[in-house]
Amino acid sequence: MGYIMDLRKLVGSRSLIMAGACVLLVNHNNELLLQLRKDNNCWGLAGGSLEIGETLEQVAKRELFEETGLTANNLKLFNVYSGEDFYYKYPHGDEVYNVVAAYICNDYEGQLRKEEHEVKELKFFNLTDIPSNISSPDLPIIHEYIQKCLMN
Repeated sequence: MGYIMDLRKLVGSRSLIMAGACVLLVNHNNELLLQLRKDNNCWGLAGGSLEIGETLEQVAKRELFEETGLTANNLKLFNVYSGEDFYYKYPHGDEVYNVVAAYICNDYEGQLRKEEHEVKELKFFNLTDIPSNISSPDLPIIHEYIQKCLMN
């Protein structure tokens, strides 16, 4: 988060538009990988903010690897999200309006390894058994993904 942290030094906690990406990583049992975040004690998707010069796909792959230890071999764009539903106030007070490119990944490799600073736990969930405490910016993305899966 170097770029955002640099901006924070100039603007403090006031609202920023933050572009980024997340990954809906699905295993061979059609289970969704979620991470229990340390900052808000909610489950969410691997993801993060865009750094200068990165593509959204590069962000998705980088954050997936940093937070889970898994390497995406292939990503498919699921949807792009923005608006009021993607406002988020971090527990420490920083405010953002997220613009998020969500990618689906079911072609990956590596061993699950949580990033100790940000992640309490990593777990695959059945789509009918998603926990109720989902991080608010991830909730609409996860709901849309589940709806589309259940309709097929």
